[in-house]
Amino acid sequence: MSKPIIRIHNTATDEVIDREMTDAEFAAYEADKAAQAIAKAEAAAKAATRAALLTRLGITEEEARILLGGN
Repeated sequence: MSKPIIRIHNTATDEVIDREMTDAEFAAYEADKAAQAIAKAEAAAKAATRAALLTRLGITEEEARILLGGN
């Protein structure tokens, strides 16, 4: 599998360099992708939990905000 390409554009000279990521850059890229996937899954789980709680209480999200003193 080839690594993603990085584009470096020097605006002072208008030179453009396209190159493959180094091993360190690729490892950081993969770690960032994994962290984003975890954050997305956690946010989805939190939203599902909130929706289930609101359904159990029989109120809307807007009503919950009013009860909690939020906007």
